[in-house]
Amino acid sequence: MNIVLVEPEIPQNTGNIVRTCAGCNARLHLIRPLGFSTDDKYLKRAGLDYWHFVDINYYDSFEELVEKATSENNGVKPNFYYGTTKGKKRYSDITYTNDDYLVFGKETKGLPESLLAENYDHCIRIPMREEFRSLNLSNAVAIVIFEAMRQLGFPDMETEGALRDYDM
Repeated sequence: MNIVLVEPEIPQNTGNIVRTCAGCNARLHLIRPLGFSTDDKYLKRAGLDYWHFVDINYYDSFEELVEKATSENNGVKPNFYYGTTKGKKRYSDITYTNDDYLVFGKETKGLPESLLAENYDHCIRIPMREEFRSLNLSNAVAIVIFEAMRQLGFPDMETEGALRDYDM
């Protein structure tokens, strides 16, 4: 699974998303410009010690990412799903594959409407109250990726836990 952040602005959100990607074994793709330095202490703190678990890729444009993803997929463009409050499809109505790209925009503006209009059939939304503007970016990413992971059977993820101090 692939998570794409287009021009993220808040280091703590990106750090939290790094941690989520680590837990799901997802690749993270960051589209510049970033609203922070990747050396930012808040970014590192939010991601804790999980950075080495995540394959992080940087691009100067969204088109560059699409080109690389298509090339890696034998010339076939993989599915890109665009998280937006402007979408008509629910994120839970999509049938995901492990090669999909889940795309999210910057915290203050979301994804550019021109990108959404060009890909409107692949725009997905998280249902919420009508008068509610949006969820926190890292929460939205977590909701969508865990639905995708659920559909895929939680690949390479531990699905059972155990108590440390009790034999159950």
